[in-house]
Amino acid sequence: MNVDETNLPGLGRRKDFMTASGRRIGVVERREGQTELIVSAWDDPDTCQASIPLTTEEAATLGNLLGGQHLAMKLTEEHKDVPGIVTRQFSIAPDSPFQNQPMGKACIRTRCGVSIVAIMREGEVLPSPGPDVVLHTGDLLVAVGTQEGLDAAANILRHG
Repeated sequence: MNVDETNLPGLGRRKDFMTASGRRIGVVERREGQTELIVSAWDDPDTCQASIPLTTEEAATLGNLLGGQHLAMKLTEEHKDVPGIVTRQFSIAPDSPFQNQPMGKACIRTRCGVSIVAIMREGEVLPSPGPDVVLHTGDLLVAVGTQEGLDAAANILRHG
């Protein structure tokens, strides 16, 4: 995938790419720290068709969602020949009893046999997180286990 980067004098930097459907999608990173998701015309990147300002937290959450989805799809593909193994993503909600707590406190593996294989946080992947990793609102946990185990893990992360 080819990503075009353009300096925007006095404003910041634009990074965008062309989708298979012929749309140009990107972000504008402003010097002051704001981020803006943009959709431009395929033939004129300066013609903005849609612009969505994002807070730092929203940009990180969007990055987690997109990155987590890619990681989960890859793991699902790798496990397709292993019957009974499922990959799922869990988001840490603001009201989760494990928000700002070490992951080990949830005892997910012990209680339901599910492995947390990665955490997506602020667009970064934390592979094979240990029990001491503190969970934060917006973290996206990528888990592998049985369907029943993953349903139990979802319940644990929501209700304790």
